[in-house]
Amino acid sequence: MKQNYTVRHGALEGVEVFLAVARHRNFRRAAADLDVTPSAVSQAIRALEARLGAALFVRTTRSVGLTEAGQKFLDRAGPAFEELVAAGEAARDVGQRPTGLLRLSVPRAVVPLILEPVIASFCQAYPEVELEIAASDQMVDLATGGFDAGIRLGQFIAADMVAVRLTPPFSFVVVGSPDYLERRGCPEKVDDLRHHACLRLRRSNGAIAPWFFMDGNGTVEASVSGPLIAHDYPTLLGAAMKGIGLAQTPRPIAEAAMAEGKLTPVLDDVAASTPGVFLYHPGKRQVLPKLRAFIDHFKSLA
Repeated sequence: MKQNYTVRHGALEGVEVFLAVARHRNFRRAAADLDVTPSAVSQAIRALEARLGAALFVRTTRSVGLTEAGQKFLDRAGPAFEELVAAGEAARDVGQRPTGLLRLSVPRAVVPLILEPVIASFCQAYPEVELEIAASDQMVDLATGGFDAGIRLGQFIAADMVAVRLTPPFSFVVVGSPDYLERRGCPEKVDDLRHHACLRLRRSNGAIAPWFFMDGNGTVEASVSGPLIAHDYPTLLGAAMKGIGLAQTPRPIAEAAMAEGKLTPVLDDVAASTPGVFLYHPGKRQVLPKLRAFIDHFKSLA
């Protein structure tokens, strides 16, 4: 059972006024500094002293001095108040201009494909932003993980996230080295894969990712097996280039190797497609300038 409680109000009320009077040793000069009336300063000090239960100033017609309690309060409250002011300015900076730590959760395969061309130019353009790339294929909770945003394939992003497109839609292509295809032959239909060495991907949840293909307006899952299971696409691609077997990877990851003749696409007519890669974030509050700067910078290079 919850206990009744009250929230403390006004813990900092009068502190700024106290510090101004302690600095000037004069109520009128403190009032001028704060742009308020001397009576307002006197009322604020009386209220603070009443709340603390101790006199903070010794007042005469000619001077204002600190009591012992006032000196102790000044020794502790002065630095603490300066820290609060500095904290407010730091938070204001983050909210008004690109600065601070920008943490992104990104699949390993996306780093060389999408981020490497962007990282150097972004860091040069925004030197006050510290960019941290957490490369992992594990789906993470952005809030609990302390991330500003994540990057994932569109089909894996929750519906309550704000998604920003980074790439056009693309297909998942099955590729093999010319040497492998010469030795084992080129599959002409999905069922032919049962007789091929198929390199597979193990997802972060422990499951082995199935191979998917288009079947009319839908997709069909193919049952495949082979000599190698890896945890990332670059490893699968490297194994395929060495002739170990066929690999199914996002087309943009394999494009360079296909252009160089190191890999040959097969079953292209039934290749399954994906909506593309998106940056996503909760978006429940205004997007901080550091994240907005990254999004705009990425789009400017696309």
